[in-house]
Amino acid sequence: MQAVRLSGTICASLLAQSEAQLGAAGTLHTKAVLLGARPSRSLSVRRGSSFSGTRMASEKGGWMEKLGFGARASAAQATGAAGSSTGARSPDDDVPAPGHEFATFGAGCFWGVELAFQRVHGVSHTEVGYTQGHIDNPDYYAVCSGDTGHSEVVRVQYDPKECSYNTLLDVFWKRHDPTTLNRQGNDRGTQYRSGIYFYSPEQEKAALESKEQVQKTLSNPIVTEILPAKKFYRAEEYHQQYLAKGGRGGNAQSPAKGCTDPIRCYG
Repeated sequence: MQAVRLSGTICASLLAQSEAQLGAAGTLHTKAVLLGARPSRSLSVRRGSSFSGTRMASEKGGWMEKLGFGARASAAQATGAAGSSTGARSPDDDVPAPGHEFATFGAGCFWGVELAFQRVHGVSHTEVGYTQGHIDNPDYYAVCSGDTGHSEVVRVQYDPKECSYNTLLDVFWKRHDPTTLNRQGNDRGTQYRSGIYFYSPEQEKAALESKEQVQKTLSNPIVTEILPAKKFYRAEEYHQQYLAKGGRGGNAQSPAKGCTDPIRCYG
């Protein structure tokens, strides 16, 4: 039985705790979490098991929360403003600032996508989260199970007087491969699907037109979904501006407007 797969040197006591909690029910990839890096991008359950993604998340709770991850992490471990929760939550206000608009995109792992939009002139705020699913208030582990229907997305708030929606679309298309279904690089699953989620008929029209133009430059068909925006659930605080804060290696990447430095997807 391999209850937990690890890379690197880790504390034996943590491994023992995780094995005791997970048993033979499933396999959890924990390399990034235990190395102080990004939580694993995949959770798998053995064939025939009734161990659901939601239950898996709850079973993992104890030792993961000790590392500061999960919706039930203590306030002392939580990052961000006092009184905030590290659990995914819907935003306090779904209305953009006066004179600003929302745009939401899914293009694989939301870390690198967020940094790309942070660098755009006219973008005043970005946040990563989950949307398009059928579960309310999802957390990261539930989304990774593939059972929620949610996609990892970046919601951008921008000033259309300084940045056009077409500019954001250009960043979106260049940031990922829109021809790979439910996959970007090594990240696989429906939560990594390519998607544009519009807030107005004008955004929908622009998205469809841009897709048509980009398709002319590609040999494989684009699989990007273009759908009305649904409720946005803000991701856990440790995911927010992750690369700008240092990523898993502690080497912060610049979110400065106009920065053209290559983006290291995981830090």
